[in-house]
Amino acid sequence: MLIHETQVRVYYEDTDKMGVVYYGVYPRYYEIGRTEMIRSLGISYKEIEETNILLPARSLSINYLKSAYYDDLLTIRTIIETIPKVKFPIKTEIYNQQNELINSGEVVLAFFDAVTNKPCRIPEKFRQAMEVHFKSPTD
Repeated sequence: MLIHETQVRVYYEDTDKMGVVYYGVYPRYYEIGRTEMIRSLGISYKEIEETNILLPARSLSINYLKSAYYDDLLTIRTIIETIPKVKFPIKTEIYNQQNELINSGEVVLAFFDAVTNKPCRIPEKFRQAMEVHFKSPTD
């Protein structure tokens, strides 16, 4: 399993008139978490796209548990439970400064070949970078 954490500050632009994070901002937080998780593997979205592989979203589910507020420091936990093949499910948990789970969800992306316009397998370099996190200590 691969678990990566990154933090984000809630800016004024993320909130509604009551200072609460607007519900439509959470998918952006999910993307921040997943982008930084990929970067932590030594790869960037940009590098993936330069090989003509795209990662469009297939589905998104979100559970709003508690509110986040202006100036909160949130922890975005990005969780990959299995090495993807074509579909790439990514779970996300967001915690407030009190370490309370305030939001959870899942985005399912798909590896997509921009040249053939068809789904494709995970790029080998990406798979190898992820594989390290899925080996047991006895391997």
